[in-house]
Amino acid sequence: MIALLMFVVVLALLLVGIPVAFVFGAVSIAFAFLIPELGFEVFSVLPFRIYGIMSNTTLMAVPLFITMGLVLEKSKMAERLLVSMSAMFRDVRGGLAVSVVLVGAMLAASTGIVSASVVMMSVIALPLMLKAGYDKGLASGTVAASGTLGQIIPPSIILIILGDVMSVSVGELFMGAVLPGLVLVGLYIFYILIRSYFQPEIAPLHSHAEHGNEGVSFKELIISIVPPLLLMVSVLGSIFAGIASPTESAAFGVIGAFLLSVLNRSFNFEMIKYASLESVKLSGMIFMILIGATAFSLVFNELGGSDLILEFFSEDIGNVWVFIAVAMLSIFILGFFIDFIEISFIIVPILVPVMEAFGIDPIWFAVLIALNLQASFLTPPFGLSLFFLKGAAGDTIKTIEIYRGIIPFILLQLLGLGLVIMFPDLVFAFL
Repeated sequence: MIALLMFVVVLALLLVGIPVAFVFGAVSIAFAFLIPELGFEVFSVLPFRIYGIMSNTTLMAVPLFITMGLVLEKSKMAERLLVSMSAMFRDVRGGLAVSVVLVGAMLAASTGIVSASVVMMSVIALPLMLKAGYDKGLASGTVAASGTLGQIIPPSIILIILGDVMSVSVGELFMGAVLPGLVLVGLYIFYILIRSYFQPEIAPLHSHAEHGNEGVSFKELIISIVPPLLLMVSVLGSIFAGIASPTESAAFGVIGAFLLSVLNRSFNFEMIKYASLESVKLSGMIFMILIGATAFSLVFNELGGSDLILEFFSEDIGNVWVFIAVAMLSIFILGFFIDFIEISFIIVPILVPVMEAFGIDPIWFAVLIALNLQASFLTPPFGLSLFFLKGAAGDTIKTIEIYRGIIPFILLQLLGLGLVIMFPDLVFAFL
């Protein structure tokens, strides 16, 4: 019961808004100090755990993929992609929104950074959609949901973190997440086309808008689409073919991103400085949280927290589908209030022993968690994608319009999650 109290205290402090790493560390130290039978001896193995984190080759892929994404963000690739894609779909009702989804999917497969994708799409795509006469709810929902595809489509940072937390192959996780990610893209496009057909006033034909994009030539189309596609195929293809590990492919991806920036004539010292500093900030945040979570897990497990949860699910309940339902519901509800990294380091390690006891495939379960965590970016009031969108859009769109527009896409994500639960072969298709 003390372990559960510790868990509740951590959640309460996170909801207050205290930084995650400090919450983990402070609560762990406080409980170790207040409980005499524990003492600070429980932290005697912490330096070895930290050294293990530092020497973990899988986690080395995190700063590399972050750097790759940030370089591509500054290379104007997204802007050229969107202009070209919107020209391709200009004669389809809802075509501009479809092009935003496709560009979001390509950015997800090229960068894997949700914040960068959402901000880029908000700055580039949202004004274009509003000028074309699109409903503000549909426009904001499409931009937020499309920018968040980087959470499930490889190379996703969350898949790398889950691979480390759950001790599974990141390469297999990448392969397992491809088809579910494409299913989600398909659901988004299907919804946009159907709704645009029955409510034509919310998505005017793009050709009726004066954007100056109608004159994009086939050559310009190829130049804007092929380079990011080649980078995506080379990075993910080398992993799927077994030629390189995720870390090695990430390093190759950074080189490819710099080459693309040279081709786009956006390579300069300011870009290198920006990508380097932001990579250090984001990577430092993730690794500090990981160290704090390690301290938390040491104390939590010593207090018998994991054993208590394992006993509850495997003996008191004893039903694998009840466990999956409770796990998914818990992650979804917590996603309303706390960040995906916090959920990964607090909730997932608690669920792993129960998952193993029930004999659930870890790759399938990890993809379910990743799909669920993607929804946490979109669920109000604390969905990060909504904050990024509102911050980038400013006063052009109201918060209530963003909330109204995002609800259908949250339901589509839950539908995608349900499909992967009912049809596990969606995960194992490429394995």
